[in-house]
Amino acid sequence: MGKEFRGTIADHPDFDAGSDAEALYDAMKGFGSDKEAILDLITSRSNAERQDIRAAYKSQFGKDLIDDLKYELTGKFERLIVVLMRPPAYHDAKEIKDAIKGAGTDEKCLIEILASRTNEQIHNLVAAYKDAYGRDLEEDVIGDTSGHFKKMLVVLLQGTREEDDVVSEDLVEQDAQDLYDAGEAQWGTDEAKFIMLLGNRSVIHLQLVFDEYQKIAEKSIEDSIKSELSGDFERLMLAVVQCIRSKPMFFAKRLYKSMKGLGTADNTLIRIMVSRSEIDMLDIRECFRLRYEKSLYNMIQDDTSGDYKRTLLKLCGGDDDMAGEFFPEAAQIAYKMWEISAMTKIQLRGTVRPYQNFDPASDAQGLRKAMKGFGTDEDTIIDIVAHRSNAQRQEIRQTFKSLLGRDLMADLKSELSKNLQRLILGLMMTPAEFEAKMMKKAMEGAGTDEHALIEILVTRSNQEIQEMCSGLGTDDRALIRIMVSRAEIDLFNIRKEFKETHDTSLHEFIQGDTSGDYRKTLLILCGGED
Repeated sequence: MGKEFRGTIADHPDFDAGSDAEALYDAMKGFGSDKEAILDLITSRSNAERQDIRAAYKSQFGKDLIDDLKYELTGKFERLIVVLMRPPAYHDAKEIKDAIKGAGTDEKCLIEILASRTNEQIHNLVAAYKDAYGRDLEEDVIGDTSGHFKKMLVVLLQGTREEDDVVSEDLVEQDAQDLYDAGEAQWGTDEAKFIMLLGNRSVIHLQLVFDEYQKIAEKSIEDSIKSELSGDFERLMLAVVQCIRSKPMFFAKRLYKSMKGLGTADNTLIRIMVSRSEIDMLDIRECFRLRYEKSLYNMIQDDTSGDYKRTLLKLCGGDDDMAGEFFPEAAQIAYKMWEISAMTKIQLRGTVRPYQNFDPASDAQGLRKAMKGFGTDEDTIIDIVAHRSNAQRQEIRQTFKSLLGRDLMADLKSELSKNLQRLILGLMMTPAEFEAKMMKKAMEGAGTDEHALIEILVTRSNQEIQEMCSGLGTDDRALIRIMVSRAEIDLFNIRKEFKETHDTSLHEFIQGDTSGDYRKTLLILCGGED
């Protein structure tokens, strides 16, 4: 029983290479070419069929189809159609050749291809590279990379990962312990152990090892890799781990990154859309929709144009947002809840901890002094409030009332203004008061801010921070909401996730996007630069 087909491009039912070759020849004949006919035909044939069309084209017209397409088409559309016409292994070979030639190396491309291909795909790639360039791929990679990064790439190039039916029960615990001993348990890291285990064990075996590792280390293997390794080697090992956990999710993240932000990384977009169209595009679409609450189809539609867009949408194969019932709000919330329960295994870490030499009376006096007389000493207020835990802040409020007979919240409100006032008052409230206020805010005014409501009812997520950054200006309410409510819970984790998604740290984002005392307070809460 073969695996269920999860691609979007399959063999064409009444395939006839000769008549397809003729149709393409006609579409390119004369003045201007019929681009729509070309893209329709090529995207409704499988890669194996496209190779037959190339052969038929050569024997009927004595010309190379790829050369003709290159001559007739231009820009990204041409690049995409030409990639579709190449055998997958030859396209991988070309991408790797381009990634290592010239001055700098495109490590991200190398990592993506070598971390995600099966043994068979790796062997075909090595053979195609030799055939196309007359060179040895391993030698070229060795000549262009260094250190542990190079060693792991060489291991992956062997294509010797054990097949999935190889799971050695007795080895699962041993491997997990070995990984722990090689990293978290000692000073310095034994990289060779990581390379050997992550490069050779079967996917299913490693999934079990990662679960076992979580129990031993009380943190995920990803978190350990982030703290133990660095640079390209860290990025490569994370990619390998992500591919072992879920290739479709790995590609969904790569696709999102290729389109988010300024400009589109078209090479990555083309490479993934083409290489996965006959393998797991349906799964990638599902992961994309779950993770980003937007369909891949929609994202491509917003981010590309013309025939290039039309071809990518054909490869995508459908819009998951169209079917209203495909993903109702309730399912989103259920997914969020599932994600949280899956995340709880990860050790949650906040950035604000209880202050060691805490004295509520002297803090209350300090705050009163900072607000008395002419002008307010914001620095002292920030220093006290941002460096105490929420429980300590409640004690300060109590003491302020019993010592000075005044309401600290009212005093702060009259002394501070704008975002700094919102942020400091948010920090001084109990979590329940703060949530209640935010829910009231979300329901006030014109229409309900469902995003805020869902987020408060279920969880805060990195998603919200992404949305704040992508718009014009900063959504300060959302930023304050997250920084206040997550500072003692998992802001450290959110920071790490933010860095991974945005290639910039939360610290840098706050630094560039806010100012004054408001910025100063946010940076203290953020807790580090990553």
